Amino acid sequence: MARNKNKRQIFENIAVIDAGAKGKSIAKAPDGKVIFLGNAIPGDVVDVQTTKKRSAYYEGEAIAFHELSDRRTEPKCIHFGVCGGCKWQNMKYDDQLFFKQKEVENNLRRIGKVELPEITPILGSEKQYYYRNKMEFSFSDSRWLTLDEIKSEQEITNKNALGFHIPGMWDKILDLKECHLQGEPSNSIRLAVRDFAIKNNLTFFNTRNQEGFLRTLMIRTSTTGEIMVLVQFFEENKANRELLLNFIGEQFPEITSLLYVINSKGNDTLYDQDIICYKGNDHIFEEMEGLKFKINAKSFYQTNSEQAYELYKITRDFAGLTGNELVYDLYTGTGTIAQFVAKQAKKVVGVESVPDAITAAKQNAQLNGIENVEFFVGDMKKVFTQEFINQNGIPDVIITDPPRDGMHKEVVQQILNVTPEKIVYVSCNSATQARDLALMDEKYKVVKTQAVDMFPQTHHVENVVLLVKRN
Repeated sequence: MARNKNKRQIFENIAVIDAGAKGKSIAKAPDGKVIFLGNAIPGDVVDVQTTKKRSAYYEGEAIAFHELSDRRTEPKCIHFGVCGGCKWQNMKYDDQLFFKQKEVENNLRRIGKVELPEITPILGSEKQYYYRNKMEFSFSDSRWLTLDEIKSEQEITNKNALGFHIPGMWDKILDLKECHLQGEPSNSIRLAVRDFAIKNNLTFFNTRNQEGFLRTLMIRTSTTGEIMVLVQFFEENKANRELLLNFIGEQFPEITSLLYVINSKGNDTLYDQDIICYKGNDHIFEEMEGLKFKINAKSFYQTNSEQAYELYKITRDFAGLTGNELVYDLYTGTGTIAQFVAKQAKKVVGVESVPDAITAAKQNAQLNGIENVEFFVGDMKKVFTQEFINQNGIPDVIITDPPRDGMHKEVVQQILNVTPEKIVYVSCNSATQARDLALMDEKYKVVKTQAVDMFPQTHHVENVVLLVKRN
C-alpha cells in the first residue's frame, strides 16, 4: 500500500471479486474494507487508487491491470469509458445476466429476508444492442474535450456537441459519433442535425449561461416502423426553426411525427410544455398482441419494446387469470399492463398519478375496444383508500409496478388491509421491492420470482414476484 501526495491511497494487486449496485465492481482493500470500482470487472487483478474514503468503504479507480478477467469482451462503442450509458459493455452478456440475477437474489434474501421458491433463471434480451425505442440527446456549445485535445497545442474552434451528459458533469456533453442503443435511422438523424446546425451557424445551448437556440433532440421509434423526432428550442426564431425542421423532414421522409417545443425555462423537461406538431402526426403507435398503444411526446412506454412484451407476458402468467377476477393495476402508467391482461379478467381498475398518462390510457382503451377497464388519476396513497375499494370492489388480484422508490408504506398497508388472493409485483429496483416484500411477508408468501433483462450493457434489471395470501 502506498499514499500519494493528495492523500489518496494506492492498493496494489487487488483482485476484483464481484459486481455491486449501480454498475460498480467490488474488491477488498488490505484493511478489509470494500472498494467500489468504476472501471474494472470481476476477475481483474488491478492496482487501485482511492478517490473517496468512508468509514465502511472506499471508492476508487483501477490505475493498472495485472490480469484481465475472462469475463471481459471488447466494447463495441468507441465512446465506452467516457459515456456513462453502457457501463457493462466490456463484460460478456452471459456474465451480465449472472450478476443481475445475483443482485436480485441477494436483495430479496438480505433486505427482504423472505423465504424464496426455486429461482427461475433470468430472461435475457434477444437484442443486446439497438433495443431502445427512445433516446434523448442534448446540444451544447462547450463539449467535453478529450485528454488528447486538451494536451494538443492546436486551437479548438468547434466546441459544439450533440450527445449525452458526461457522468457527474451537468454542463458537459459528449459529442456522439455513434451510439449502439437505438437502431437506424437514429444515428443518421442525430449526425445530420448536428452537421446541418453547425454548417448554418445555429447556436447550441449553453447550460451555464442559459442561452443558445438548440436545446435537445428526442428520437422515438416503434416496432410498427413509425418514427418520432422532437427538437427542443430554447428560444423562438421562426426562420431558423423552419430551416432546421424542413431539412429534417426532407432528409428523412420516413419520419411520421416531426414535433418541436419552445422551452425557455430553467430545465429541459417536457411535461409542462406545449408540444407543436410540425409535420405528420403528433403521435406514433406501438403494437402488442393486436393491441395498439398511442404514444405522444410525453408518454411513458417501456424503452425496450420487444422485452416489454416478454415482461408483460410473465406478469399475466403470474396473475393466472381465469376471466372472473377483478384486477387492480397500481401505477398503471398509460395502462399497457391493464389492457394487456384485460381480456383474461372480469374487470381491471388502473390507478396512476400522472394525468396525461391516464388520458392516454383511456384513449388507448377506446382505440382497442376494451370496455372492461377503468382508470383513475391521483396520488396513490390518497386515491387507493377504503372508500375507493368500497366504490370499485375488493380486488382478487393486485398488479403493482411502482417507480424506483417502490411503494409508499401507506400503499403497502392498504394492500394488506385489502388482502387480495394474489399480488404481482413488477419492479425496476429489487432493493425497494425487497423492502416492500418484507412488510408483506406476514400475510403473503413469495411463490414465484422472475428477473427480466430490459437493459443489456447496463446494470439495470426488472424483477417480477408473485405473492399468494397465506392460509
